[in-house]
Amino acid sequence: MLKDIVTAQKSLFIPGAHTELRAQKNRTRRVTSIKGNLMGNSRTEESGVSARVRKNGVYGFSSMAELSEEAAKAVLEAASENAVFMDKHAGKNDGDLPIISGSKVEELRDLPETDQKVYIDFVKNLDDYITKKYPNLISRTVVAMEETFEKDLVTSDGIDSHIILPRSYVYVIMNAETKDGMPVELFKAIGGEGIFTDNFSNFDEAFRTADEVYERIMKKREGVYADAGEKTVILGGMMTGMLAHEAVGHTVEADLVRGGSVAGPNLGKRVGSDLVSLTDFAHTAFGERVPLPVFADDEGTPAVDCELIKEGILIGYMNNRETAEIFNMAPTGNARGFTFSDEPLIRMRNTVVHPGKDKLEDMIASIDDGYYLIDSGNGQADTTGEFMFGVTQGYEIKNGKLGKALLDTTVSGVAFDMLKTVDMVSDNLTWSSSGYCGKKQPMPTSMGGPELRCRITIGGR
Repeated sequence: MLKDIVTAQKSLFIPGAHTELRAQKNRTRRVTSIKGNLMGNSRTEESGVSARVRKNGVYGFSSMAELSEEAAKAVLEAASENAVFMDKHAGKNDGDLPIISGSKVEELRDLPETDQKVYIDFVKNLDDYITKKYPNLISRTVVAMEETFEKDLVTSDGIDSHIILPRSYVYVIMNAETKDGMPVELFKAIGGEGIFTDNFSNFDEAFRTADEVYERIMKKREGVYADAGEKTVILGGMMTGMLAHEAVGHTVEADLVRGGSVAGPNLGKRVGSDLVSLTDFAHTAFGERVPLPVFADDEGTPAVDCELIKEGILIGYMNNRETAEIFNMAPTGNARGFTFSDEPLIRMRNTVVHPGKDKLEDMIASIDDGYYLIDSGNGQADTTGEFMFGVTQGYEIKNGKLGKALLDTTVSGVAFDMLKTVDMVSDNLTWSSSGYCGKKQPMPTSMGGPELRCRITIGGR
């Protein structure tokens, strides 16, 4: 656990200037096996201290790759000097940010060091299981990883935050060929919050995942191409999550709204059907802990839920303290930095479309000719809400029943138009938390949602 080197420096804060002083350590363990060969075996740590000082609407920032009281004093002094310099040359005379009442926010746990051999043995045993049971694959990849973020933050408002968040995953990737020799691939990640030995104390879930991925890739290698055009489809929870994050979430980040995103002129307007609600959750959703909980952000703001779309109406943005003032909204704790040397940016946390009341089997039965699109391997969207996502797993729907598996295809559209076509929402909820958001700096985020029945443009061969 980090030694407290920041609290004692509060006496050095510039009076009247909002100040943040943060010590942080990122720790990563990763082992990768490809076709039984150990191709990656790494243990990394990155730690240091940073300070940010706001004076008359401009910030001074400084960081140092050292965890010591001397380093904390040095970055605080440098950030203060930078703020004074920036104010002299580019001051906005915006005045002070509203004070957030000081409080202590803690989310601590023990972080025992796991020997690298544990990850290596797990990957080897899982790969051996796949090899012996499924010898007809052309390739397979197994990855085991653990990543931990520890942050100790004090601010001029009196916020004292010490957070430790570990997450760990196993990734299973399988490759096969169609009868025509075309390669096909499927992937699944399992895991979530917690250290590796807590999430993977045995092989049961990993073996079940391998069996599931193999069954699906065998269907995919016999798959067909989708018919191109606008179709009635069911988006699986993972696809809904991709839409929530990429095509909607980024447009309602307040810094991108200020940059001209489509969400700006649509605040208070209808952007989806009455069945669509979307929230960026802080640490609890629908009565349960979310995959990647955030209790306080790196500006010292206690994290609360941020409602974005309510029954089809766009009602809010994700803000930091500064943009919350600009848009006359409450700050919700969305400002985070990936490493100690990164300034906090407005970031998503756990962004999800709310589940509805429909049953998936009823949704499938309601479609005579369409598709059930389950998973996506990649995607892109811009601040207009236009998106294109790759579809790596899906099935035909013919006369209300699932048909053949699909070969890789794409879907595209404009999010705020497509969401207006949603007419059924399942009562399921699927989360995905194993990846990163790449907005200027990487950041772990989670996303998810239920199945949605909607109209969307699908690609063909």
